Amino acid sequence: MNSETTKLLVICGPTATGKTALALHLSKVFSSKGRPSSGWDGEVLSADSRQVYKMMDIGTGKDLPKNVRYKMSDIRYKNKPIGYYILSGVKIWGHDLVDPKEEFSVSHFVTIANNISQAISDRGKLPILVGGTGLYIKGVVDGIPTINIPRNIKLRKELEKKEASELYDMVIKINPVKAESMTNSDRKNPRRLIRALEIGQFNNENKHTSTSQIIDEKKEVLFIGLTAPMDYLSTKIDTRVKERIKQGFNKEVESLLAGGVNWKDQSMQALGYRHWQDYLSGKKTLDEVIRQWIKDEKNYAKRQFVWFKKDKRIQWFDVSEKSWEKDVEKIVGKWYSSRKRL
Repeated sequence: MNSETTKLLVICGPTATGKTALALHLSKVFSSKGRPSSGWDGEVLSADSRQVYKMMDIGTGKDLPKNVRYKMSDIRYKNKPIGYYILSGVKIWGHDLVDPKEEFSVSHFVTIANNISQAISDRGKLPILVGGTGLYIKGVVDGIPTINIPRNIKLRKELEKKEASELYDMVIKINPVKAESMTNSDRKNPRRLIRALEIGQFNNENKHTSTSQIIDEKKEVLFIGLTAPMDYLSTKIDTRVKERIKQGFNKEVESLLAGGVNWKDQSMQALGYRHWQDYLSGKKTLDEVIRQWIKDEKNYAKRQFVWFKKDKRIQWFDVSEKSWEKDVEKIVGKWYSSRKRL
């Protein structure tokens, strides 16, 4: 086994801060220097819970150029090959992992991400985990004690028609500590509430069963966080949402529905998609739906910032300031060139 510490670069932060663009830039900057001792080619691994779905490109902001090719690798998950895109000469993993009619959990993502990350490292490349889904990043870097607790289909069937307020009252009874830690968004999200109940029931029935993950202790992680004043992000979000509509978001949603995707599917609960139901059904005007989508994207950015600010390992950079990109280059270059050995 290679005794050298494997490295993982994490680029995280709120939406609309340019995380993927930074990852692509760093890959080209360092590989172009051609220094065997410290130069590297990075490969990007998206940690975005919305971008894992196939055929959901515009609304999730994959920003893929026309005619980009999706190539299959020899990495497999559940006997299916995992693919990647190539943008600006850099491999992009983590997109199009699952059909939008299927459920996808953080457990699925962590298993896939760990396999991809290890394959990248084995090729002598640097895996760059990029995204705003904090739970995905936490699962890959630190592990999540409850991640391997299986789904309880019977329980889910029993709870699927209950209102969020009823489910939250049940969480209070079965695990008051968990209930207290849940955000307002969590308390209104039936899927998250049912998962909390599922975990609570499993723990009560299996008090002596370990469900913890085995974490790679040889992994050395550098966290880069991108942020900006809310006014700056608000302008970016306004522009992005309106641009996605111009790019044909309506046609994308109609195509998904025509292909058998249901409004109740997990994929369609993503921002933008869930809003569009009211527009297509005639309950709200286009302007009303756009305003609500933009508002919810901004609230999501605020929640992301709150989540990531709790992690003191993250080194933050304000993308609205000058020279921030050069500062990141220096830090990443110094970190990667100090190749520690165990």
